[in-house]
Amino acid sequence: MTPPRSDNDSVANSSAVIRALDQLIVDAVTARASDIHLEPERDRTRVRFRVDGVMSERSHLSSQVGGNLCRRVKVLGRMDISETRQPQDGTFQVQLPGKGSASLRASTFPCVHGEKLVMRLLQAGSIISLEKLGMGRGQLNTLRSLFGRPDGLLLVTGPTGSGKTSTLYAMLNEMETSQLNIVTLEDPIEVQLEQITQGQVQPRAGFTFASGLRAILRQDPDVILVGEMRDPETAAIAVQASLTGHLVLSTMHTNSTIATITRLIDLGLEPYIVGNALVGVVSQRLIRLLCPECQEAYPFAPSGRMEEDFGIEAGTPLYRPRGCRSCMNSGFKGRRGIFEVVVIDDELRSLIKQKADPHDYKEVLRAQGIPTLRQVGMRQARKGRTSPSEVLRVT
Repeated sequence: MTPPRSDNDSVANSSAVIRALDQLIVDAVTARASDIHLEPERDRTRVRFRVDGVMSERSHLSSQVGGNLCRRVKVLGRMDISETRQPQDGTFQVQLPGKGSASLRASTFPCVHGEKLVMRLLQAGSIISLEKLGMGRGQLNTLRSLFGRPDGLLLVTGPTGSGKTSTLYAMLNEMETSQLNIVTLEDPIEVQLEQITQGQVQPRAGFTFASGLRAILRQDPDVILVGEMRDPETAAIAVQASLTGHLVLSTMHTNSTIATITRLIDLGLEPYIVGNALVGVVSQRLIRLLCPECQEAYPFAPSGRMEEDFGIEAGTPLYRPRGCRSCMNSGFKGRRGIFEVVVIDDELRSLIKQKADPHDYKEVLRAQGIPTLRQVGMRQARKGRTSPSEVLRVT
């Protein structure tokens, strides 16, 4: 027997609530937002968008409207609409007037004044090519040589929201999928890829990164993508796989090549094993691009640090954000990646096995002429694509 529908169900499925949610998502898509936040306050609900990595306030709703929108999303995401004491998550698709379909991942979080709702807009089916990520030609050639190897561990590192998954997908998209068995283990799957076996972890069912990785090794893989190496067990299995004839791609939430090496050892891996397995590290950030409609030129004032570290001389024309209608008064419009691509050669491998001091790694990288993320970003500032303050913010 089907249980009777509650009043909450009826409200969540009302035409007014459906239209309000559709309009909210349309507004977010128009603003190029990656996330929509509905934050309950004492007597209203605050709406914020994350645009180009930065939060901005958009509007306020009544508490009733905010609650109805949250309930509507819970229905679409197949969550328990009556459960307000536990966090929940789900995914759903909506058809938007004049915008086509949109895929979203939603999560709720109980707080003092109700349930906070965050919706992530998923770019279904869109894979950015390596050329459009923002790498220099030399970096592209180096990266292609790394993921063209038959084995080894290749890591992409950076904070949350720095574009790591986009870089991994771009690499997979260039591989000869008809001649390789490529298997991924993700949390969650963000883009469905053709001719690639994709798996999504289900921790509540016991399907974790570690157990999933063990299962993948019985699937005759050539290339394995592990969404994140976040625990000692997963790291140990991934490293062992990379040493036994598999190319393993993964991510870590570290800020640099040196921090990545240190983190692997902190996860309990022996330095000599890390040295033998690791073939390369790609560290990255996303920088906001200045709005071409309103960017403002100014002469660089002398600063010993800027001149010495980044080669910016006094009087060099630089640019800063101003703000206009085109960029919604932020001064920025769009983002691009900046990258540090490091090949683990014999010299670095020797340092890893010795568990060397971070200063020793820095000296080797400097001697090899590998620019830091900040130096790469400042090159973009000199070209007028971003501002020095934006580079300093993300690096």
